[in-house]
Amino acid sequence: MSGPRVAVIGGGLTGLATAWHLRADAEVVVHEASDRLGGQVATVPFAEGPLDVGADAVLARQQAGPELLEQLGFGAEELVHPATGAVQLWLTDRLRPLPSGTVFGVPTDLRAVAASGVLKPADLAFVASEPLRPRRFVPGDRSVADLVGERFGARVVERLVEPLLGGVYAGDARQLSAQATLPPVWAAAEEHRSLLRGLTAHRAGAAADDRPVFVTVRGGLGRVIERLAGDLGPRVRTGSPVRAISAADHGLALHLDGRTEVVDAVVLAVPAAVAATLLAAGWPKASRELAGIRTASVGVVALAYDRGDAAALPAGSGVLVPRSQDRLVKAITISTSKWPHLADRRRLVLRASVGRVDDDRALALDDAALAERVDREVRAALGLLGPARERLVVRWPDALPQYLVGHHAKLDRIRHLLEQGPPGVHLGGASYDGVGLSARAADAVRLANDVRWQLAQRRTEGATP
Repeated sequence: MSGPRVAVIGGGLTGLATAWHLRADAEVVVHEASDRLGGQVATVPFAEGPLDVGADAVLARQQAGPELLEQLGFGAEELVHPATGAVQLWLTDRLRPLPSGTVFGVPTDLRAVAASGVLKPADLAFVASEPLRPRRFVPGDRSVADLVGERFGARVVERLVEPLLGGVYAGDARQLSAQATLPPVWAAAEEHRSLLRGLTAHRAGAAADDRPVFVTVRGGLGRVIERLAGDLGPRVRTGSPVRAISAADHGLALHLDGRTEVVDAVVLAVPAAVAATLLAAGWPKASRELAGIRTASVGVVALAYDRGDAAALPAGSGVLVPRSQDRLVKAITISTSKWPHLADRRRLVLRASVGRVDDDRALALDDAALAERVDREVRAALGLLGPARERLVVRWPDALPQYLVGHHAKLDRIRHLLEQGPPGVHLGGASYDGVGLSARAADAVRLANDVRWQLAQRRTEGATP
């Protein structure tokens, strides 16, 4: 008798890792609509070697990411940690250091903030007075700008918090959920009368963790995708779009081009908009909620410069650009400075990120015009003397979900509504519970465990006389 059948829709890290965890428990098949696996993980040849042009690191202090790398057989000699974590801010044609002692940009070390020159004296005085000012009770979730701006001032949001959020979410701090995007800040606000003192306590606790913050793989994170897909073998089908899901007599029906397959469980590891389409017939209310999750389209421009043109290169791993500066570029990663295994490249290699949820100027340009414009901005920021010798544009349409105010409540509604429909649908992916690769690895473990529990329940019910 064959085992239970599980369909995983989506061949990004979440989907592949979920299938990988389930491969001994069920007949699992991954359906990827495109001809490429990996989702937003992509390693391409550029400037004498491989370069990640999507996600370029795993958060090492979240356990699931490093655990997955270890389970896949990546040894210590294949893992690389950043050579530096120092970051600069590009403010009014000048680079200033991102102050140390911040939590997602929210300051805890006033001396470091003062030394950076990022804030004016009046702003510093307002931050310092935070413990003395009364708290305003606001029920439920709040935007990042509302929570942090009330306690620390609008300039802290503009110059310290928003640039970090822009790199991760490409969103607007006035709309992003503090609860969903800044969990330590939200927790400190919930648990302490003073947000400054709460975050100072959080920093003191985090200081005991001396592990590197990030890790990557020699040869690029595409190797993680290759190893997952290699272990899964014929269980992975590319160019296999699923058009809809509906209830069947003994499970769930997957409607593919020209045929239907019945399975016991479905894992939806796809963007929310795709999930909304697939679930429209059987779960209309959940589908409508899913369709309301917005996204931002972004792009990465890889650039390689002659070393001789970078004599005055600033220290650190990169530069963040606040949205108030009205640049196309929102972040620059100096890859050959950040990653030791790239340091011996003949040319200086970097990546520039463009695109925000409310700013598509960059993405409206064709590749040549975008690369030229970004090249000029990067040279102005870093003091490079000559133009890039190699350029590559990679576009990521609708890549970054927007965790807007009330995001967690929306997820609760969606999952409750799914439970009201035909059983067996499991929802995961970056649209819901975190955009980083470690969050995706943790999501895969959760999804696999949820599927195992569901299949065990079905076996129990089937055995009941």
